[in-house]
Parts: sequence; C-alpha cells; structure tokens
Amino acid sequence: MTAFRAALVLLWLAVAGYTAVVVAHHGIDLVRVFIEDVRAMGWPGQFDLDFLCLLLLTGLWVAWRDDFSAKGLGLGLLAAVGGILFLAAYLLVLTLQANGSMKEVLLGARRAAA
Repeated sequence: MTAFRAALVLLWLAVAGYTAVVVAHHGIDLVRVFIEDVRAMGWPGQFDLDFLCLLLLTGLWVAWRDDFSAKGLGLGLLAAVGGILFLAAYLLVLTLQANGSMKEVLLGARRAAA
C-alpha cells in the first residue's frame, strides 16, 4: 500500500508541475484546444476524446462508489473535471480512511462490508 500511495503522490506532483508550466506558457484555454483537436480528426483529437471518456467513466465510478448521493455526484463531477489531480488525491485519502483495504477503497464501505 505504501508503494501505491507513493505512486499517487508522484503522479499528482508530475501532473501538477506540468500543468503549472503549460498554464504559465499557454494560459488556461484548454477547452478551445480540446475542441480544435477533436474537430481536426487527428491523433491529438483521438487522444483527447479517449481521455474525455476515461474522465467520464472515472466520474461515474466515483459517483457510484458514494451511491449517487449528493456528495457522490459532486465528487463525480470533480473527478470528471479534475482528472488525475482529483483522482490521485481522492484515492490517497480513501486508502488512509480504509486502513489499506482496497476492497473498501474500490467499492465503498457499505459494499465492502456486505
């Protein structure tokens, strides 16, 4: 579990640092770039669309894990928008709260106890 937590921290730091550099050089206009890439029907657009689907699936899992409660829906929205910056922090917190039980991390406390 320690290695997994360390990987989450490293992923978060890597993406946060890279994002800071990109925003400093290009601004925060990522939606326009995303749409232009997808419209161009090239590999950058394919990657962006694939990544969007992954983000939506991640958001759906987070919302499901919290039984589609108001909290779960809010966290799911954050997951869909925040990407790994949200997910790495979320999983790190969950591993600490679940005392290392990956079953509880993945399913939530209610489902893990059943």
